Amino acid sequence: MVKKRVLITGANSYIGTSVEKYVLENYPEDCAFDTIDLKDSSWREKDFSDYDVVFHVAGIAHQKETKENAENYYKINRDLVVEVATKAKSEGVRQFIQLSSMSVYGLTTGKITLDTETKPNTNYGKSKLEAEEKISVLADENFKVCILRPPMIYGKNCKGNYQTLVKFANKLKIFPYVKNQRSMLYIDNLSEFIRLMIVNEESGIFFPQNAEYTNTSDMVKAIAIAHGKKLHLIHGFGWAIKLMGLFIGLAKKAFGSLTYDVTMSNYKEDYVAVKLMDSIKNCESEDNE
Repeated sequence: MVKKRVLITGANSYIGTSVEKYVLENYPEDCAFDTIDLKDSSWREKDFSDYDVVFHVAGIAHQKETKENAENYYKINRDLVVEVATKAKSEGVRQFIQLSSMSVYGLTTGKITLDTETKPNTNYGKSKLEAEEKISVLADENFKVCILRPPMIYGKNCKGNYQTLVKFANKLKIFPYVKNQRSMLYIDNLSEFIRLMIVNEESGIFFPQNAEYTNTSDMVKAIAIAHGKKLHLIHGFGWAIKLMGLFIGLAKKAFGSLTYDVTMSNYKEDYVAVKLMDSIKNCESEDNE
């Protein structure tokens, strides 16, 4: 197999650097990587014709949405994506991989199936979906567009909601037990999935996730154990959490159930190399730098 030349757009991005590190450490014969920063206009002078694949990860996330920053979501998460994809196609790149989001469904709770309507309700979700729609029309037999809609991604030193759970685990001695299920995706499992997308030259929309759904309470306890701390799960607070969820968005995100149907995430090759509890140990181990 010929080694794929991959250009990652988004210098120093958590996902971009994680994917590159994973592939080079485990499958160095598969890919060669370069990275480009899109924060100024100099990238427009870059010759994309040297690459087989553009993996686009640059974007806005993990920011509180305001009226003032609303326009930036569409400039960066939609318009910039379209410009990069158009340039990639015009210069002979064979595959464009776009990291989208579960947020295109606009749900904070529920079960997503292939029949679930996309109905984003945030600027982040709307900009991601509009980018998907605009780059999909560029696809043809010579330019494959591969779109990923992962659930919450977590890993060592990642940003986002996972760090909130780590804070809970490190600061609390008791934590409410709530019976919920959430689709999540460990960074190494995502990295393996992206490697397969590249090697197999895939196109279309994909929904990678861990093999197991995550229970928030069990995850917080596992994080605590990984840090050598004791955390007791207290039953009987489900009603209080549900009531909080009516008023506090974080409660819904943390304790509500939100999943992809498992069949949506099946692929012809296994990409879940790390099981849930092992992934938490990897995230929280001090020697995993």
